[in-house]
Amino acid sequence: MSIDLPSQRGIERADRDLHGATRAFARQLTARSWWYVGSTFTLLGGALAGAALAPWWPLRLAASILGGLLLVRTFILYHDFMHGAILPGSRLARAVFYSYAAVNLTPPRSWRDSHNFHHANVGRIPSNVGSFPLMTTEMWRSGSRLQRLSYRVVRHPATILCAYLTIFLFSVCLLPLLRRPSRYWDSALSLLAHGMAVASLWVFAGFDVLFFALLLPMSLAAAMGGYLFYAQHSFPGMRILPDEEWTTYRAALVSSSYLRLGPVIRWFTGNIGFHHVHHLNSLIPFYLLPQAMAAVPELQHPTVTTLKPRDIMACFRANLWDEASGRMVRYCDA
Repeated sequence: MSIDLPSQRGIERADRDLHGATRAFARQLTARSWWYVGSTFTLLGGALAGAALAPWWPLRLAASILGGLLLVRTFILYHDFMHGAILPGSRLARAVFYSYAAVNLTPPRSWRDSHNFHHANVGRIPSNVGSFPLMTTEMWRSGSRLQRLSYRVVRHPATILCAYLTIFLFSVCLLPLLRRPSRYWDSALSLLAHGMAVASLWVFAGFDVLFFALLLPMSLAAAMGGYLFYAQHSFPGMRILPDEEWTTYRAALVSSSYLRLGPVIRWFTGNIGFHHVHHLNSLIPFYLLPQAMAAVPELQHPTVTTLKPRDIMACFRANLWDEASGRMVRYCDA
């Protein structure tokens, strides 16, 4: 099936067929889902306990890094739960994940609203809610200095490196609360819960425990999560479809990457690298994404990126969408 279809009717029919081909995988296996949730939270608790209590600082550092990686996996489980891909309707799962979200700066209302908007508008310009902003070269040339500076700052590697503060604390929690406090009151609860966790560890256990058991793993997980999200929608080879051709399904294939990872990192990131498959059908649980890609031929030729340094640099150089050439370009090429 070709992505470049001749008519809107043909596009819509192809979309339905392609989405239908993934429907068999949009089913969660309850026992398997609970096993992944239980084992991941258990490992996370053990890693953070080791980061807090290990008698030798290299062991604490190793446990803290492991905790950060497990926080990434835990977030993917939360992400899937919020999509309804795992454990839908479970009150126990809701209690577990909402408690996690409160402490980890991902309040459900803010996250759900922004992320659902992102899914509904992926690959569209402008679409700044729930995603990194994307300008065309024409918008860049006509933009004010302040607009250009703001755009550079939001997409800058330092912003992603500091995602704990810049993305999760500020953009996910604080900004929605300030804009619509009546709607996003759970952001205040998240900020309060996280602040109480930080203060309690500092006062009752000391700064070293706070650093190894919370600040370092949260910083690592946020930076890694921030980059994963950036690279999945800002990469060489990404395409922005004209409005008359755009659908969420087509954008899933051309505006979302496949992040090829080794088995260990793929486990820690909960298969989120199969991002084009996830955007095609967000009800597929993370553990069935590889099978869906293997079963549907149209999903087997995505644009690929990796975590190799040259690919990371290439993603950070994919700054603007050039409508004339139909590709992502650097600022200096605008």
